[in-house]
Amino acid sequence: MSKSKKVWIPAFIALIVAAVLVVCYYIYAPSKGELHPFPKGGNGTSSPGGLRPDRGEDPAVSGYFSTFGTIALFAGAASFSWFWFKKKRKSASRLVRQAGKLLYSLHKLLGWATFILIAVHGSYFLVTKINDEHVYTGLAGFAILLALTGYGYFIAKIRNKWMRSVHRTLGLLWLPVLWLHAGGSAVLAAAATLAVGGIVYLLEKNRTKQTVQE
Repeated sequence: MSKSKKVWIPAFIALIVAAVLVVCYYIYAPSKGELHPFPKGGNGTSSPGGLRPDRGEDPAVSGYFSTFGTIALFAGAASFSWFWFKKKRKSASRLVRQAGKLLYSLHKLLGWATFILIAVHGSYFLVTKINDEHVYTGLAGFAILLALTGYGYFIAKIRNKWMRSVHRTLGLLWLPVLWLHAGGSAVLAAAATLAVGGIVYLLEKNRTKQTVQE
């Protein structure tokens, strides 16, 4: 198995791109300063909030695509939760073993579902609200997600000891960008993931106590 650290290069590129986009968010977003190029409305005035004038998109349709993004957050959280079970496949707790087996079988599926849902979510708002300030953080998050998905896909194809570390690191660094982009939804998804880890810990601890008593 290769130990070359060159596999980190695509991840670093994705992180640099994401960092630049986050900086743009803080510099150009209308709520952060006056450097944002406000588009002109039909009467020659700036559109409220620096957004593109209403193009007639159905609010209900927009709501559906927003929901896709929220679902993607929790699908990603569920996929990441496999981390808590990775070294628990021989756990003394039957429930932990079964849950770990289930999450392992769903890990890739949930990962692809997250990628597809976010791609659809982002494509819609990139077309309908290109000047919305959240586009910056959305693109930053997608840059990391694209790298995260790529590493996940090639883990089994490229024999390198760093592949899983890069994959895991990108997953962790994706979180703060999601927080900037989605706010409370990202916090709830992260909290759910931490809650799963806490439950696994308690189940393991409880089972260990029972084993000692027996």
